[in-house]
Amino acid sequence: EDTSRGAYDRASKAAEQVRQILRANGIEPKAAEIGYFSLQPVYDYKTAKRKLVAYRVNANVSLKLKDFSKIAPIVQQLSESDVTENQSLNYTLEDMEAAKTRAVEDAYRRARESATAVARASGRTLGELSYASVDTFENIRVVNPLQARAMSTMRMEAAAPAPTEEFTPQSVVVTAHVNAMFTLR
Repeated sequence: EDTSRGAYDRASKAAEQVRQILRANGIEPKAAEIGYFSLQPVYDYKTAKRKLVAYRVNANVSLKLKDFSKIAPIVQQLSESDVTENQSLNYTLEDMEAAKTRAVEDAYRRARESATAVARASGRTLGELSYASVDTFENIRVVNPLQARAMSTMRMEAAAPAPTEEFTPQSVVVTAHVNAMFTLR
């Protein structure tokens, strides 16, 4: 846009289009979270004195869905509107903290079993835990924007099942590394 006001107005119009698309798909706009919103000048750097040529608005909106049948229509409608330059889809675990806790518990159990085996092999018994450190990592697969663009060309019939229907969701791997130090008796 030529002016910051024009860019802001266009962003406001785009935001309203997103709200309408969400409502048309039975989703309240409050379910979407805005990650950032920025209004930036665009300069022409080809000349010695940089010249302001336009303004650009960037925003990041996240939407968490459990009903995968709504993904294709929303992506299709967003790609057909003048709202987005690129879109991406992410698959994440809903309760990451519970998964991390379970991974830590499993890692600690394996560490204790290994320590018990070492103690037994040396003719000793395992004592109390004297020190532990924990590190967790989640391997979240991000869909390539080119794949997301390919998905946006997919049209779904109203009676057609969601592409993910009857399939088991992909596993999200949560790894815990536990260093445990036990006393020996």
